[in-house]
Amino acid sequence: MADEREGGTGGPKRLLLVAACALVDADGRVLIARRPEGKPLAGLWEFPGGKVEEGEVPEACLIRELKEELGIDVAKACLAPLTFASHDYEGFHLLMPLYVCRRWEGEVRPLEDQALTWVPPARLRDYPMPPADEPLIAVLRDLL
Repeated sequence: MADEREGGTGGPKRLLLVAACALVDADGRVLIARRPEGKPLAGLWEFPGGKVEEGEVPEACLIRELKEELGIDVAKACLAPLTFASHDYEGFHLLMPLYVCRRWEGEVRPLEDQALTWVPPARLRDYPMPPADEPLIAVLRDLL
């Protein structure tokens, strides 16, 4: 039996912690962003967020990333943990908590050359997403 730390690949895998947020507007639509050219998984749609830095908690990461990526201010109290994804990529294992946020200050706008769109939860499957994001769709669809 393979050692669980090895991810079944014969060598230890780095654990990457990424926080993601499902921003939900007044019409119940969810914001997704398209990964720009030149980045890994370019062209795929994902929930906004990013890598949790050393010494940072996921909520602080989202507050920082949502400001940098979308120009909005989010209070920690407005981030509700919903679920998480755990996905084995080649070279690392991704652990991604997903939060829901319905309140923020400012107007959502793309600040990192990414396309943005607001999507009804029932239509999220119409947008190609990275493998780690796909299991989150059913949870959001059932919640919203």
